[in-house]
Amino acid sequence: MATRIPEEVIDQVRSSVNIADVIGQYVQLKKSGKNLFGVCPFHDEKTGSFSVNEEKQIFHCFSCGRGGNVFRFFMELENISFPEAVIKVAEDAHIDLPTEYQSKEYVIESQQNSLSGQLTDLHEQAANLYHHILKNTQAGQQALQYLHERGMTDEIIDQFGIGFAPEQRLLYPFFEEKKVEYQLLRQTGMFAEDQSGKLHDRFSGRVMFPIKNQNSKVIAFSGRLLSTENTDMPKYLNSPETEIFNKRRTLFNFDVARKSVRQSQRLILFEGFMDVIAATRAGVTCGVASMGTSLTEEQISMMERVTSAVDVCYDGDDAGQNATNRALSLISEQSSKIKLGVVSMPAGIDPDEYVQEYGEDKLAEWLDNAKQTPVAFQMTFLKRNLNVDNEVDQLSYLHSILKVIANVPDSLEQDVYLNQLVQQFNLDKQTLQGQLQEVRRQVKAQNPKHQSKNEYYRREEQPIIQHDVEILDQTKRAERMLLRLMLHDRDVWYYVKGKENFYFAHESFQTLYLLAQSYFTKHDVYAANEFFDYLEDDKLQRLMIDLEEIEASDEVSMDAVDDYLNVIVHKTPLKQLITEKKAQLNEATKFGNKELEESLTIEVINLMKQQQEQLQGGGK
Repeated sequence: MATRIPEEVIDQVRSSVNIADVIGQYVQLKKSGKNLFGVCPFHDEKTGSFSVNEEKQIFHCFSCGRGGNVFRFFMELENISFPEAVIKVAEDAHIDLPTEYQSKEYVIESQQNSLSGQLTDLHEQAANLYHHILKNTQAGQQALQYLHERGMTDEIIDQFGIGFAPEQRLLYPFFEEKKVEYQLLRQTGMFAEDQSGKLHDRFSGRVMFPIKNQNSKVIAFSGRLLSTENTDMPKYLNSPETEIFNKRRTLFNFDVARKSVRQSQRLILFEGFMDVIAATRAGVTCGVASMGTSLTEEQISMMERVTSAVDVCYDGDDAGQNATNRALSLISEQSSKIKLGVVSMPAGIDPDEYVQEYGEDKLAEWLDNAKQTPVAFQMTFLKRNLNVDNEVDQLSYLHSILKVIANVPDSLEQDVYLNQLVQQFNLDKQTLQGQLQEVRRQVKAQNPKHQSKNEYYRREEQPIIQHDVEILDQTKRAERMLLRLMLHDRDVWYYVKGKENFYFAHESFQTLYLLAQSYFTKHDVYAANEFFDYLEDDKLQRLMIDLEEIEASDEVSMDAVDDYLNVIVHKTPLKQLITEKKAQLNEATKFGNKELEESLTIEVINLMKQQQEQLQGGGK
């Protein structure tokens, strides 16, 4: 059993990070009022109802209701335990934990009953084995030489964990010796099964590129044949989909790129992972790739959560330009928040080839300086296969590009493109402007509520907060306000605590109050993100987050406190109080809290006596 992480260590980790910086690596946050807002990473939504409060160091989604501190964020995001979340935050923040609280024992413990954890662990072991073979064995020398000849340094090879799978059967005996179960190995995707049920290594004679999830854990591989001569085998072979690997939900290098977004202010979408590696060699670490598959809605959502700017940089050949056009359409159709750009490579060359021919510094310059707008890309793309010196093709082109320009909301930008057409084709600008207006009228006539799906630039949207409002009775409203004041003002806390036999009418508020008493025995000052770790029940966590969302005046009125107390103590129906106290009594009995059980029993008896007296008085 792993040693429990001490509270002082947890406090140190929590206080060492800024929740906005941490969450900002996973969610694109924008300031609005006192808080930061973004699209919730826990459910699908188009409007930003996910809030981060830097002052209190907590998050809250007004739509799905999830909320908490930085540890809770990772528990929800990655479905991990509290100790693992503490370790995750510490590792990301480069905080050295004492040896006895290192992640290995916690991870092993959590993985014993987790299929995904076991599969991830096996992939990590395989990646280490492949990397070792490449770097340290005779079997890997040819592959290592091949990578060096392509300009990869040992540092880059280590950074991406590149390895080599030799021709001989290797991986299965490796795991067999470790006594890994056959059925578990079948589910990894790292083996092919023959008709007799025997497992064979799926990858052999291939340079191995580990594919990682957003938490930098290996979940799959892509293997490139070292020799492509005299073979019908595919040049690249990817892992099949498994419990932990879904191509639609995976972007190569996303774990690294999302962390660099704050500095780069953009993601660059490349066509393949070799292009991402080439960009990294050039010092550009914000590159991702969609694994050779068509771009998916899930991948677009991943990008949208961390940035508002995506530049598409596919190959310069015809196939790459067609793919660029498709990517621009897909992203603009799905996302109203992403501002798109295009980095067109020279014809017939990709970023990896560009590095090999011109060097890393030149690629970095190209990625910075060759950026153009999607409309500028279209002005070149739509000319392909047309002879614009021919009047028929020229008119066809002009009609097509005017439809694109008509979707640009900025009139100044429209004017820039019109001037280019005027100069290129020696046209009358007034005539061109008139034609543009006609195109816009036609579009609106076809769809009066037109909002183009092909619109590449859009105005920023303000976050829309969707509250699931609970209708509160008078007592609950009083309890919410009173407990909120008690937590944030020690004078109010001691004033209410000094009231003999005071208790909250509803079980959830009373439980939160009792946990706060425990919290204040160790903490002189209330901090929402610290108190959150005292709450294990989801309902209590949500109640506490709801309390933190209440706007309260800095000046506390003790008359208001007395009013709240009066409602709770004297105006709450006895029948409601008895029901709540009985529920609390059942909980105390269930958990063996004898002291609380005795006090609640007395309270229930007294309340029932009061109820009986009321009934008798009413019958006279």
